[in-house]
Amino acid sequence: MKIPKRIAPLVEDGLVDEVVRQLMSGKEATVYVVRCGNEIRCAKVYKEANKRSFRQSTDYTEGRKVKNSRRARAMEKGSSYGRKAQEEAWQSAEVDALYRLAAAGVRVPTPYNFHEGVLLMELVTDSEGNAAPRLNDIALSAEVSRDYHRVLIAQVVRMLCAGIIHGDLSEYNVLVDSHGPVIIDLPQAINASANNQAHQLLLRDVQNLAAYFGQFAPELLSTDYGNEIWSLYQNSQLKPDSMLTGHFKHEEKTVDLNSVMREINDTLKEEEARQQTIAIRLARERNGPHG
Repeated sequence: MKIPKRIAPLVEDGLVDEVVRQLMSGKEATVYVVRCGNEIRCAKVYKEANKRSFRQSTDYTEGRKVKNSRRARAMEKGSSYGRKAQEEAWQSAEVDALYRLAAAGVRVPTPYNFHEGVLLMELVTDSEGNAAPRLNDIALSAEVSRDYHRVLIAQVVRMLCAGIIHGDLSEYNVLVDSHGPVIIDLPQAINASANNQAHQLLLRDVQNLAAYFGQFAPELLSTDYGNEIWSLYQNSQLKPDSMLTGHFKHEEKTVDLNSVMREINDTLKEEEARQQTIAIRLARERNGPHG
């Protein structure tokens, strides 16, 4: 097929020898099957911000460090250079996450290169060598659903142990190869220790998995792996091989109504005193210095 404009620099630099076909086009990128020497890989070409339906949000970018102070200032000001730098940071976040997660033993596509806004990585395939289907495109039995759910919860745990939360995990961001689920699409991945939304995003990822697999294995709908995992993480007890139950007991704290009422009364008294002070000052100003 004709070489897409964005992949042309990789062909010129000898990183890609042939573009075989377009594999898919999603909300943030278009993916192509490419040949690199004797290897068949895929090239993820990120869409420009105004053509992407997935918008960057402070929920995701909070806590991300920018080493170059000039770039950081430009990103804060929103200049054209800053917007370009922000796009590059958004794209490189996935690259960084993939390398980090692959090293931690998480099942993600192996990254090979990131060049001119194009990510070269492993083409995940099924047992016949074809591009692996997404989780939402395959039929599941209750037994397989339970197994895949267990595997993906273990992957979520391993990711968090590596300091990362996917942030947009669902049946649309999981491929299924001959060995099981593979997690993809990580540009919105967050730093768990530096993002105030980490807990909520983790819960959403885990709830998405329970909701999807719960269609086939309803007992999964009543599990609470998210809060269980987060509690272990907060207490520095989470490990890649942590044994989970899927249950979490929420602490119910008794409200001290007397204490609450005392605080309300104290606040009312302070406000009353403030208003009296203002009234006295205004009266003096009206009457003048000799009033």
